Amino acid sequence: MYRQFLMRHLGIYYMLIASVLFAATGAFAKLLSSDMSSIEVVFFRNIIGFVLILFALSKRPLHQKGGRPFVLIFRGIIGTLGLLAFFYNVAQINLATAFTFQKTAPIFTALIALVIFKEKLSFKGWIAIFIGFFGIIFIVQPNLGLTKNDLVGLLSGIGAALAYTSIRELRKFYDTRIIVLSFMTFGTLIPLLCMVLGEFFEFKNLDFIFAKFIMPNFTGLIYILFMGICGAWFQIYLTKAYAASKKAGVVAAVSYSDVLFSLLFGLMLGDSLPNMAALCGISLIIISGILIASEK
Repeated sequence: MYRQFLMRHLGIYYMLIASVLFAATGAFAKLLSSDMSSIEVVFFRNIIGFVLILFALSKRPLHQKGGRPFVLIFRGIIGTLGLLAFFYNVAQINLATAFTFQKTAPIFTALIALVIFKEKLSFKGWIAIFIGFFGIIFIVQPNLGLTKNDLVGLLSGIGAALAYTSIRELRKFYDTRIIVLSFMTFGTLIPLLCMVLGEFFEFKNLDFIFAKFIMPNFTGLIYILFMGICGAWFQIYLTKAYAASKKAGVVAAVSYSDVLFSLLFGLMLGDSLPNMAALCGISLIIISGILIASEK
């Protein structure tokens, strides 16, 4: 009976595993942030992924049309900027709030689709967007003044939204591995360039982009290895989840469980519990995301 239940809900099961792995990736990144910059964490995360994707390319030939190099470059650059912003907040604020900021991406994706692609939003879609923005207000609490982490957090959500939107176009022309490889390539080269510049110049207000390279110690190397492994398996189970499910919206809704897992991992690492306003904001953004996902 349990096996039959599992087979019927395999997509949800895989997405729960993916969510745990994504939260674990963030937890290892937070552990690393005590000894190195978030830019360096992004560099190591992507260089491991770069090697793994090259290995995957060697196993199976490419099947693609190509023809959208500038969109591919845009996805790589904007995705990297979003990732730099996300990992900066992972290092600076509690893990659950950093994940929630990144989870605002579907809200911005829906707005981008409305403005750029002229896609109509249903009544439920509009309700979801309003709920999501109220959630952002609860987390940011603008009456207390916008902080740098608030702005960087919103940048992580907008960056992810633009990256997801570009993927929708790129999937028509490129093999998925090439799309991921372009992201990993820029995600390795841009942090590397930023660390080189960080050796010679000081950018206090842009410390989420520029920083000096710090050689990791043995413990740091272990964390880097586990972060890379969790990140790679996250991508695998994420793909398996959508492949195994007949309803992408259900799986997308389950993906919001990574906020809850990140809250648990964060508390284990010494994070304080978010205040009541932030918890309300996190809940509203999760509800908003689930409503948007149910439209798929």
